[in-house]
Amino acid sequence: MRNVLISTGGSGGHVVPAKILCEHLHLNFNVFISTDLRGWKYLDEKKNDIILINTPKLNLNIFFIFKIIYLIFLVLKSVLLLKKNKINIVLSTGGYMTLPVCLGAKLLGIKIYLLEPNIVLGRANRIFLSFCNKIFSYTKNLKNFPEKFKHKIQIISPLVKKNFYEINKIKKENKVFCLLVVGGSQGAKIFDNIIKDVIVSLSKKNKIKIIQQTHKSNINYLENIYDQAQIENTIFDFEENLADFIFQSDLCITRAGASTLAELAIMNKPFLAIPLVSSKDNHQFENANFYKNLGSCWIMNQKDFNIINLEKFLDYIIINKSEYNVKKNNLEKHNFQNSWNDINQKILETINEN
Repeated sequence: MRNVLISTGGSGGHVVPAKILCEHLHLNFNVFISTDLRGWKYLDEKKNDIILINTPKLNLNIFFIFKIIYLIFLVLKSVLLLKKNKINIVLSTGGYMTLPVCLGAKLLGIKIYLLEPNIVLGRANRIFLSFCNKIFSYTKNLKNFPEKFKHKIQIISPLVKKNFYEINKIKKENKVFCLLVVGGSQGAKIFDNIIKDVIVSLSKKNKIKIIQQTHKSNINYLENIYDQAQIENTIFDFEENLADFIFQSDLCITRAGASTLAELAIMNKPFLAIPLVSSKDNHQFENANFYKNLGSCWIMNQKDFNIINLEKFLDYIIINKSEYNVKKNNLEKHNFQNSWNDINQKILETINEN
């Protein structure tokens, strides 16, 4: 079998798709993964051959010249590792973390494939567009994408783990409204500060259940608040598999990372997105807007995300299900022909044809 190296790192938004690509490729290729230290915690070293390439962030400061020198060292290190492991194909999930591996692959003439899970083309992926074979994307209408490279886009459905498809086959209807709150792999403190007060207030007139992601240091605090208000709750930090929590929920409040939105969408769960205002090139807003244009979610700007607005929104959704049901039906229509096997076939055909 040929050898494939998946280059990733950073946040879960890059590493989760890399792990899903491993699922798609492991039966047909020998799969290796490279990551930085930040991405390491999301990977299971017992299941993958992991290569550590700890790329520095190339922001302009007094250490910039030293970072460039170190980057050159990492490129040389990548060249040696690519040769040593006899890598035939490199697949990058984007981000500055992948620069040394992709540059090393270019120097060795190794085929390069890119993945862009966001609706806005990432800056690292833009660098490698000119010499990649294909770029996997969820839409042809990527923002900031050069027209001359449009022929390289290979459309696939959003990547989620295989078990999401399996769980989604089970039909379930909650007797109690269940809200899921997901801050993403990097968390969202603003959710902790606002949502607890809204849920306690709503619980006085509606039966409600809360499943909420928070920092591990905050778990006991939130549990105590909800317990005292006699609200059924599950509070968690990082959950390797969100499928069960999404399955239990009716609605999700979330940031707008591509992986989280893909997981919610495939399980037909409408969501309220609060895009991270500091996301590069405003990509979180564009991710959420993609689903809003499908008529399947709501978007609230962070500046408008407060106790009054959130309580008004949730109170409306709980009492009046018509708009909620429309969005849920739109998701079901969008996912009608989406399957694990279809995505798997497209990925394998694309890599084997080029």
